Amino acid sequence: MTQVSRPPRSESGGLAARVSLGRRFTPVSTEFLLIASTALLLTLFGLVMVLSATSATAVASGADPMGGVLRQGMFALLGVPLMFLISRVPVAFLKKMAWPALFGAVALQLLVFTPLGIEDGGNRNWIDIGFQLQPSEFLKLALALWIAAVLLRKQAMLGTWHHVFIPVIPVGALAIGTVLAGKDLGTAMVLVLILLGCLFFSGVKLRLFIIPVVIGIVAVLAYALSSQDRMRRITATCDNMALYESDCYQSIHGIWGMASGGIFGLGLGNSQEKYGWLPAAGNDFIFAIVGEELGLIGCIVVLALFTFFTVGAFHVIRKTPDPFIRVAAGGITVWIVGQAVLNIGVVIGLFPVMGVPLPFMSQGGTALFAVLIACGVLLAFARTIPVVEKPSVARGRVTR
Repeated sequence: MTQVSRPPRSESGGLAARVSLGRRFTPVSTEFLLIASTALLLTLFGLVMVLSATSATAVASGADPMGGVLRQGMFALLGVPLMFLISRVPVAFLKKMAWPALFGAVALQLLVFTPLGIEDGGNRNWIDIGFQLQPSEFLKLALALWIAAVLLRKQAMLGTWHHVFIPVIPVGALAIGTVLAGKDLGTAMVLVLILLGCLFFSGVKLRLFIIPVVIGIVAVLAYALSSQDRMRRITATCDNMALYESDCYQSIHGIWGMASGGIFGLGLGNSQEKYGWLPAAGNDFIFAIVGEELGLIGCIVVLALFTFFTVGAFHVIRKTPDPFIRVAAGGITVWIVGQAVLNIGVVIGLFPVMGVPLPFMSQGGTALFAVLIACGVLLAFARTIPVVEKPSVARGRVTR
């Protein structure tokens, strides 16, 4: 019997295939899973609450009760895949895009002062390009990336004040000024938080960090004091029912909604405040609807999700050796978490009403889209964190 010899096995080919598959199916880090899962859960939670908060007033006005959530869902369907697509972008590319992103975001923001601009509630912070868009939401991410790229180049010179402040403070003030010119104090405060957060995580000396903090506080106070109407609303004490019909109407109804929910809530869809009593029930005061319909338990779930998101983001900041990632991730985290704190603080009466949406959950397609893009950047950063593999036990021996 004739034996046919097999061709020799190519060790290099098999090894290359194994390496290729190994790289493709490499497990992601815990930080990646925390950020991605909490972002998805908060977005889904937000869609449910937007449907509940907006359907009542839509029915009363004869509009489509699903219109609000369908518009929000469209931005979610665009944003979630884009979030995971951006998570595959190399960090080097994000560094190169920092300057173009800032110039593009500022140029887009300046369009609010053209005929495309829309004024609503005294704020001129939207443009109409076939649909409404809020450019300042993209400015938040662009500012964080730009500051990180600038400070990366000056990493060895951050002990000198002029290297820390120039060009970060002048350019940052210019970007924030374009938002203040539209009279949007809430968004401007978030941008100030991003700038300060980036400086903090860059590792500048404390004495140098205090100066921009003081400058930021003075600037906000000066802007508030420049308008008697603005100052009246900021200093209004909402335990005084004499102000019920004026400056404290939203705050009082927000607190009433939270209080009436109790521990377990009135049930999903059973809010009373959303029937025309609470303005912006689906936007800035959606957390009040969560408290009224889902009670204390629903509020704790939202706070827990934001806590897990914060833990994942801070682990990225702590573990990365790249200064760019540390500064940019710090700015993005301060933006999302700080904005959530401001929004919830307004709802429970700690802060005056300032028109800051709750990230992931408030109605507003641009805000949701921008936050999901920012999460994609965080996920790209999280992919650079090495995964710690546990030792496996095979045939009674521990292999490493």
